[in-house]
Amino acid sequence: MRYMLMICDDGAELFSPPEIDAQPAFVAWLRDVEARGARRAGTLLRPPAEAVTVRVRGGKRLTSDGPFAETKEWIAGCEVVECEDLDEAIAIASTHPAAGRFPIEIRPFGED
Repeated sequence: MRYMLMICDDGAELFSPPEIDAQPAFVAWLRDVEARGARRAGTLLRPPAEAVTVRVRGGKRLTSDGPFAETKEWIAGCEVVECEDLDEAIAIASTHPAAGRFPIEIRPFGED
């Protein structure tokens, strides 16, 4: 089953992809997940200030800058993993370097 790991952050320290790729803890985590054959995709997301929210109301498109809700933590990146079950997804998420500082939300993909 595929799971989305949504890695939260507070934006206090913003790292570029090369800076993240140079962090030993992240490199070790990535190697472990790839060795399991579980990693399907992953990416860093830009800060919420660069987001646009789109809604359609009464047939009219409405856009607003930023995220829909005010929050102290935001999704800074995501990983898609293929796991036997939720327990394996939890095990993978719990070893992510960010898990010691911020929550990682795990959601199963809808059935194909």
